[in-house]
Amino acid sequence: MSDRETFSGTTVLIERESEDRFWLNMGPQHPSTHGVFRILLETEGEVVTRVVPVIGYLHRGVEKLSENREWMGAIPLTDRMDYLSAIYSNMALVQPVETLMGIEVPERAQWLRVLSMEINRLASHLLFYGTMGLDLGALTPFFYAFRQREKVQYLLELLSGQRITHNYIRYGGVRGDLTPAIEKEIRAFVEGFVPALTEMEALLSENEIFRGRMKGLGVTKPDFLESYAVTGPILRAAGVDWDLRRDSSYAAYDKMDFNVPVHQDGDCYARWWVRFQEMVESTRIIQQCLDGMPAGKFKKPLPFFLKVPRGEIYQSVDTPRGDLGVYVVSDGSRFPYRIHYRAPSFCNLSAIPSLIEGEMLADVVAILGSFDPVFGEVDR
Repeated sequence: MSDRETFSGTTVLIERESEDRFWLNMGPQHPSTHGVFRILLETEGEVVTRVVPVIGYLHRGVEKLSENREWMGAIPLTDRMDYLSAIYSNMALVQPVETLMGIEVPERAQWLRVLSMEINRLASHLLFYGTMGLDLGALTPFFYAFRQREKVQYLLELLSGQRITHNYIRYGGVRGDLTPAIEKEIRAFVEGFVPALTEMEALLSENEIFRGRMKGLGVTKPDFLESYAVTGPILRAAGVDWDLRRDSSYAAYDKMDFNVPVHQDGDCYARWWVRFQEMVESTRIIQQCLDGMPAGKFKKPLPFFLKVPRGEIYQSVDTPRGDLGVYVVSDGSRFPYRIHYRAPSFCNLSAIPSLIEGEMLADVVAILGSFDPVFGEVDR
């Protein structure tokens, strides 16, 4: 016997539970689902045989709201999508609009954008580091990560004036300049963060239990990931050497010397390793920004009420979760005609069911956590 149930507009054939088979709801309130995400799991004993993901619990209509605000008013809405890397979302919207308008952004502003984005990458990856350990039952890494993340959040607050939904990048530049006092705080943080990274790596990288839970689990191949348009650290963890910051450079990334971490195994441990190494490289970039910051203006003066020339454009940036693309259409008025976001978490999430099926129930949280999704971005 079977029943038909509808989830997120999709009708699914649900087999009746039996002595050997039953359905288990994980989420949307489960802490390890990393937000309001529901996974309906069909299990036979401890083995997951079928996965039905259910999204939409956090939908806020960011795109349509953006189209009903003026161009400047659309920027604060970007912070509410991927709230763990809000500055990247600022950049994703601002960049194509500046291209349509033909705005030449001051060089100092471009360096400040890189500085703020890489600090934001640290905040995002530190949260991943802490929660990844927590998902597997390790409490100590969470405290190590958040001890450093509090300092990073303080730096972002100094730059943007906000604690979580950072809003720093503007059309033509950034919100405010890098003052000597803020620069001093950032330098002091970097000096202490380098040894902290070494300590954090030793805590997990060779931990027998951590490696046993992560190695060989959720293995992905490049062809599989590319078929789902998966990007970012997940793709790089499967051996694909692709990073928009280097391969399609924007802002001042072409002035930076950094490596793109790539791993060949494509498993949960590889995804953890790539993100950890990205924190090492972000620290290098931040130091370069501080040492080589050019003089000049931090913003090009623009009228508050912008009129963007008629046209359409698609551009993307590399975020801690992958390639965030924005499709912008302007009809020449003060309001966007169309704004659509290509959210990396949404694309990445589509690959997860295939990885979970056939795995043990206890491994579901490890696979999901290794993808580091943010559901404000998935639902938008």
